[in-house]
Amino acid sequence: MSTAPHSRQPPPRRVVLATANPGKAREITALLGDAWEVLLQSELGVTPAEETGSSFMANALLKARHAAAVTGLPAIADDSGLEVDALGGAPGVWSARYAGPAATDAENVARLLRELAAVDGARRAARFRCVVAFVRDADDPEPVLAEGTWEGRITRSPRGKAGFGYDPVFEDPTDGLTAAELPPALKNARSHRGQACRRLAECLGVLHGCGPAG
Repeated sequence: MSTAPHSRQPPPRRVVLATANPGKAREITALLGDAWEVLLQSELGVTPAEETGSSFMANALLKARHAAAVTGLPAIADDSGLEVDALGGAPGVWSARYAGPAATDAENVARLLRELAAVDGARRAARFRCVVAFVRDADDPEPVLAEGTWEGRITRSPRGKAGFGYDPVFEDPTDGLTAAELPPALKNARSHRGQACRRLAECLGVLHGCGPAG
């Protein structure tokens, strides 16, 4: 008696995620889906790379190459931040360290709101920007890069308990909710990081049940 052949899904491909931010890790892992086995660099004893780049792309590549060099695994890294028009694009690449090298999210938000205290209306326009980088190894000559941008405005005070970073003061114009008031699935559908990760996944061929890139 013969049985009909059946197709097997390829096993998940292992990749190290070069971030120490648990909020980013949750979002990126959810966005990449089941085709990847995502290992956090902290689980593999990787000390985070110093972010010395002058752009989101430079920092994303720096972090990905560092994690790949230490672990010998393919690596994914994100670099992202907030750009506020009235501040000339600040805090930008300094978003996580805006109030100092060891600043908390609350301290960064407090500084931002102080600097925008006299700014009204359309001048409070801002955007989150994200670049995600994938490298096959530390010396990969053709890294895969994907970018996403989320337009919005800065509120006068924090609202919402979800998310992290500047989410409580970043208002999405679609429905007037801050990123911290959005359910996680809806935030991922709209956000800069969601856009970038979906584009990366498309480039790597892992969406909609496709096997991982070879």
